[in-house]
Amino acid sequence: MTYVEDELRSQPECWIRAASEAPGYRDVLPAPGERVAIVGCGTSYFMAQAVAALREGAGQGETDAFAASEFPHGRPYDRVLALTRSGTTTEVLELLGQLKGRTRTTAITADPHTPVMTAADEIVVLDFADERSVVQTRFATTAVTLLRAHLGLHTDTVVADARTALAAELPQQLVACTQFTFLGRGWTVGLANEAGLKMREASLSWTEAYPAMEYRHGPISITTHGTATWMLGEAPEGLAQQVRATGGLWVEGGLDPLAELVRAQRLAVAVAAHRDLDPDRPRHLTRSVILAP
Repeated sequence: MTYVEDELRSQPECWIRAASEAPGYRDVLPAPGERVAIVGCGTSYFMAQAVAALREGAGQGETDAFAASEFPHGRPYDRVLALTRSGTTTEVLELLGQLKGRTRTTAITADPHTPVMTAADEIVVLDFADERSVVQTRFATTAVTLLRAHLGLHTDTVVADARTALAAELPQQLVACTQFTFLGRGWTVGLANEAGLKMREASLSWTEAYPAMEYRHGPISITTHGTATWMLGEAPEGLAQQVRATGGLWVEGGLDPLAELVRAQRLAVAVAAHRDLDPDRPRHLTRSVILAP
């Protein structure tokens, strides 16, 4: 079993622990009414997109998501929340340094022995969700679970759905597809982006991701026999029928969207195995992007 496969299978237990620990971080995570920016790189950026939409949708305050390298310094925020598994990513550390003394910052990380511990004003350490694989799975979803619980949006059903996602067989025709498209709405757009990234990283697959309503505006033209379109969350009316009419495979996301992401992680590993690739060592990637000065 690869590291990434073992790690993604541990997610239900990680989520339970994160949800139980969330109340202890009430004072360091964004408070209701704060204007917040959530930043990250790669997977963490896509998780930031999901959490920002969740928070604002819950009426907790204006919330934006940015790649750390694209943070708009001209905008005022009450707090910047940084997601960084490694605690060493150059763009995140540089941004936290620029904000020091000007804007309150909190970082969520997996490694307590890294520079982010002093770069941010406040820290949340999810070391129990750290990973050996380059490809991120459980840290990302555990951070989202912590923040969903902080917002009062986590339920036991989410964990049950994750266990279902791990137990159910993946359709064999899905593994054999040559192209994959993930769709989301609202907070699940970020999850769709992340599902696409997992497929590209682990299995070198031709994968795209879009807001579901945008899929009709051009991208559906690539859908045909041998392609798959996977919806994370509730699909717009009529979209499933449109995809099936093209000859493409439609995958209905019937579980909690975070659990659907677990299914997509499993698919990435399965496709990698089908193509004789090592998902623990994706091509041209490292655990953390550290840029030379």
